[in-house]
Amino acid sequence: MSQMREPLILRRKNNHLPYDIVLNILGRLPVKSVARFRCVCKSWDSSITTPYFISTHLNHNNKDPYEDGNGYIIHMASWKARRVISFSTSMSSPSPPSLPPKTSICTVAYSHTFDKIFEIEIPFDFSSNCTQMVGSCNGLLCLADSNNVIYLWNPSIRKFKKLPHTCLGNLNNVTLGFAYCSENNDYKVVMTSHSFLSTYEIGIYTLSSDSWRRVEISVKTNVTFCKGMLSPIPLVSGALHWMPYVKDEDIMAFDVNSEKFRTLAVPDVSIYEPPLQRTCIASFRGKLAFIGRSGFQYSIWVMRDYGVVESWNKLFVIPFERVAYWICLTDYGSLMVGYKNDPLERQGLTYALIDTETLEEKKDLDIQHPSYVATFMESLVLLDGKN
Repeated sequence: MSQMREPLILRRKNNHLPYDIVLNILGRLPVKSVARFRCVCKSWDSSITTPYFISTHLNHNNKDPYEDGNGYIIHMASWKARRVISFSTSMSSPSPPSLPPKTSICTVAYSHTFDKIFEIEIPFDFSSNCTQMVGSCNGLLCLADSNNVIYLWNPSIRKFKKLPHTCLGNLNNVTLGFAYCSENNDYKVVMTSHSFLSTYEIGIYTLSSDSWRRVEISVKTNVTFCKGMLSPIPLVSGALHWMPYVKDEDIMAFDVNSEKFRTLAVPDVSIYEPPLQRTCIASFRGKLAFIGRSGFQYSIWVMRDYGVVESWNKLFVIPFERVAYWICLTDYGSLMVGYKNDPLERQGLTYALIDTETLEEKKDLDIQHPSYVATFMESLVLLDGKN
């Protein structure tokens, strides 16, 4: 009987895949798989935690969510919702409303339906219960409280970073924006502060240097930076955008790469009767959107060519049978609104999700409380840092 031949893989045990091919394969795997493979050996761990690999993995896995419609959002109940509902519950009400989830819980959901996928608890504590979701970039969230304590957090890899205290002096009417800088693969937090007796102060935090610095700005003194109550300051074409309080003023845009401000004119809405009662801006499929309510309908304009005022184009008109309060417009094209349950009551809304293209309405949402909403994706960003 002839001797059994040794398997080929054993006879060639000294042969192996080139290391660059191994890294290429790892760079295309899901985040959880890559995180587990850090335990294989020290060389894999050191390679996976380099900024180059993190960026490569992000580029391989950052597919266009607008093409296949498989995008995700992350939402968190607002502190104001808990305060209002807690107050109404304390009153003698025959059917007190249910409390929203704690602001220490975030929920990941599908972008088009808001159907819940999973919940995750925020792994750090704030100095105040007034917590807000500042923004989301490449799977990295920016959270802050009313005392301007700010954290960066990647839920996918359970890494977070507390930012140092801002370099600005007296903080008044603070707004916060969060942005990814494509030119140098960095992340920035932009803080604006303004009081009626002083000029604007602008501070920028850069992740790579882990420090704040001041930026000079020259804007009209009658313009006050404004942001949506529950929506992040929109990041479009590498710039953060603020809607001014003053009517008929331009949108303020801050290029996070050049760190320069510019103004963008809003669409011509002077023909509307009655006039637009509420206007706001958002990101819609990667483009700047302008939303306005007139009577019982919302109109949505989109700037097709960024920076070109003439490219404002009204894409959608969404009619309602009763007054609907705008909550947010997701980057994937879903409009979240709230209906008053009783016109005579000051509190109490029922929330619905409107598909801006089909006008289909979904009422049985997992969200039934005012919530911060931002886009979400899995990534390895912050893997090279320490909690």
